[in-house]
Amino acid sequence: MATAAVGAAAAGAVERVNESDVLEGLLRERRSVRGFKKDPVPADLLERVLDMAQLAPSNCNVQPWTAHVVSGEAAERMRTVLHDAAKSGTKMTPDFPLTGAYPGHYRGRQIDAAKSLFAATNVAREDVAARTESFLRNFRFFDAPHAMFLFIPAWAGMREAADCGMYAQSFMLALTANGLASCAQGALSHHAEIVHRELGVGDEHKLLFGIAFGYEDPAHPANSARTVRDRDHVLHG
Repeated sequence: MATAAVGAAAAGAVERVNESDVLEGLLRERRSVRGFKKDPVPADLLERVLDMAQLAPSNCNVQPWTAHVVSGEAAERMRTVLHDAAKSGTKMTPDFPLTGAYPGHYRGRQIDAAKSLFAATNVAREDVAARTESFLRNFRFFDAPHAMFLFIPAWAGMREAADCGMYAQSFMLALTANGLASCAQGALSHHAEIVHRELGVGDEHKLLFGIAFGYEDPAHPANSARTVRDRDHVLHG
């Protein structure tokens, strides 16, 4: 009996290790993709991914996120109005204050990421026009066929925003697990007034950020850019 129990425990441990490997693979595969194919995600697959994302953890089970997904004509209309607003210099109207200049090593990480992207897309530092065009691609969701706009209630605070972040990570990992790509975008919240209007969302909700998603275009040079992650944690005990 003891031998059988040990064998069952060992089998469970092997299965657990395999699950860990799968999760690590998804975490390493997920990255910010900035070039997408035009092919839309099939409706049934999109529903599956959204159902998977809804399993995200939430403080007190409040589930404060509301996700609006644009596809087809709605996506084309949204990318057009946001791109036009950004290109024309229309005043930004974020629901939450934008972060100013990042201090210290946080700024260094931002610079490293920008250097990686510009090197991949062959954009020279002194080429202001090319750098501007690279930035404006944000507002066209990098040509992704879909974009998600994530809102939290107007009464919500940092804890609810953290819940929304966990939902977003769950969504992006679910996309990765199903052969899809994504890019979380703070830029999609810059013109919140326009997004509210286009989606018919009232003041009872505030736009936190957006996510471009679809099938990766491996031929797009931006997708060869890579960033690194620092070990930014402290163990006590």
